[in-house]
Amino acid sequence: MKVEIWSDYVCPFCYIGKRRFENALNEFEGRENVEVIYKSFELDPSFKNETNKNMHTVLSEKYGMSYEQAKGMNDQMTQRAREVGLAYDFENMKPANTFDAHRVSHFAKQTGRLKEVTERILKGYFTEGHDISDHETLATLAAEAGLDREETLAVLMEGKFADDVRKDEAEASQLKITGVPFFVFNQKYGVSGAQPEGVFTEVLEKVREEEQNNSAIQLLNDNGKNKNQDDQCADGSCSI
Repeated sequence: MKVEIWSDYVCPFCYIGKRRFENALNEFEGRENVEVIYKSFELDPSFKNETNKNMHTVLSEKYGMSYEQAKGMNDQMTQRAREVGLAYDFENMKPANTFDAHRVSHFAKQTGRLKEVTERILKGYFTEGHDISDHETLATLAAEAGLDREETLAVLMEGKFADDVRKDEAEASQLKITGVPFFVFNQKYGVSGAQPEGVFTEVLEKVREEEQNNSAIQLLNDNGKNKNQDDQCADGSCSI
């Protein structure tokens, strides 16, 4: 079974959804036969790095809300993250463009360390307040996850894997994916958002029992019924 996960490193629902999926996968009897692949998706490709602003300010400016409202939303997200064992620190998060982080992901995929690098960059951003747009920082995080630091720096400096990021994003467009996280099981079933663990368990079981030839994407909600993608960060996913 192949599970492809489109996500962005600055999407708070993506890290939560990743952990919920992993918890479901850990309890799945056929987990040793499941291949998980992380795919690139940029929520805001044109974002200019603004490490002088905190996340409350960025959110308030993006959605035209007050600073207090933005902080309240982030506080709620912190609580959601805590429920799955993640420690979000919005006070120290550094808003960042994620294109280079995604390039590192593709380098990690090539070297067999995609899972480890993905987790390390997410933790570095959401918990430790690292600037994941900075090449030196990315190289350090990648090295801590098992990549060669100097090779990672060379990848970043030379612009490698840019086409791979764009290919993932083009595929997402073809699949009509406008929000992340988005999970595709064997190119047959799609799950949108950071759904409860039970949803992932249900789909894992369903896919295991079915033949794998249908490439149609069927969105599932909490009850396994069809749903439409929501255009906001309110249903467990972040949208463009």
